[in-house]
Amino acid sequence: MSSLGLPRAERPEQVGLSSERLARVTARIEADVARGAIPGVVLAIARAGRIGYAEAIGYRDRDAGAAMQLDSIFRIASMTKPLTSLAAMMLGEEGRLDLAAPVAEYIPTFKELTVGVERKKATRTMTVQDLLRHTSGLTYALFGDSPVQMLWRDADLQAEDQSNEELAQKLANLPLMSEPGTTWEYSMSTDVLGRVVEVVAGKSLAAVFAEGITAPLGMVDTAFSATGDKAGRVAEPKVDKATGKKPPVRNLTRDNRWHSGGGGLASTAADYLRFCQMLLNGGELDGVRLVAPKTVAHMASDHLPPDVQYGETARSRFGALAPVPEMGYGFGLGFAVRKAQGMSPVPGSVGEFFWGGATGTYFWIDPQEQMIVVLMLQAPDMRLAYRYLTRRLVYAAVTERLHWRRR
Repeated sequence: MSSLGLPRAERPEQVGLSSERLARVTARIEADVARGAIPGVVLAIARAGRIGYAEAIGYRDRDAGAAMQLDSIFRIASMTKPLTSLAAMMLGEEGRLDLAAPVAEYIPTFKELTVGVERKKATRTMTVQDLLRHTSGLTYALFGDSPVQMLWRDADLQAEDQSNEELAQKLANLPLMSEPGTTWEYSMSTDVLGRVVEVVAGKSLAAVFAEGITAPLGMVDTAFSATGDKAGRVAEPKVDKATGKKPPVRNLTRDNRWHSGGGGLASTAADYLRFCQMLLNGGELDGVRLVAPKTVAHMASDHLPPDVQYGETARSRFGALAPVPEMGYGFGLGFAVRKAQGMSPVPGSVGEFFWGGATGTYFWIDPQEQMIVVLMLQAPDMRLAYRYLTRRLVYAAVTERLHWRRR
């Protein structure tokens, strides 16, 4: 086993990757570091369960002059969402959580929801499936200036000292952006899902993750904080030249009371590779099965209704990777899914699933190519550009189809 959590191929060509073309990847990232566009990157590519490329480039902390390392710890932001979603699916497999059930069955304060600043009574029921696919009617306060979002901004929804129970109570008292089930609106849905998981499991989300996902998979650095010896491995964004400040990010060096199911985790490339490989394997890794293959397939299917509407910022925020029909994407239970070839300007395969974090992190899983790519980056302003760039460079290095089964 390599330091990246999976076995490493002796050379990239063994897993159908071109060494010459991978050198372009490294050179381009090094150039971006040199010109100050990004602080640094850990990028890893695995095919058929073996790593064909893994590089730590640039700085873990540019302003401190600390070099990036393969085991650097990153704020993965919304790459937390797939873990929360998987935790819910695991409870579903145990017969303890019903995705079709109203959220109010698990959080009673969600029984009397209202919609819009007029606070009209919701006529549709918000289900657990709505939370998983972001059709709950909830929103994010910072991703728009609608009247509802302006109300949300006064509610202190990102307080690091709140519990998930307290957050759910705040949200239950706020109006929804839209009727549940009607609109794809990227939102705090997965934070509410985290609270549902806590209620059903009878323990904190941190304990659910540790006992059910990260410990069984050997994800030793994935948690809601990075304290003690781990604090010195945390990757930092660079100081913005215009403001003289770093972008606001979560303080990982203390234990955070808020276990945000939507964006609170820290992780490493090695840990997230193992999580992705488990999904690519159909729910199993190294003899440990978390869910059944059919459950993973269900998660990686498009769950958006045929008449779904989209929030005002969906297209601008996610660009060529937005889960909208004209890009050939939909949204499953925890991540976006590719439904059609040749519609998005960025390369990929039908059946792939992916997501990223606001801090700059990104991953995708391509079953057709038996490939996983994990990008660890702390550069919020470069997140979309680097998602596009990484896809172009990585697929340009895929020169052979693989004909053997997964390990």
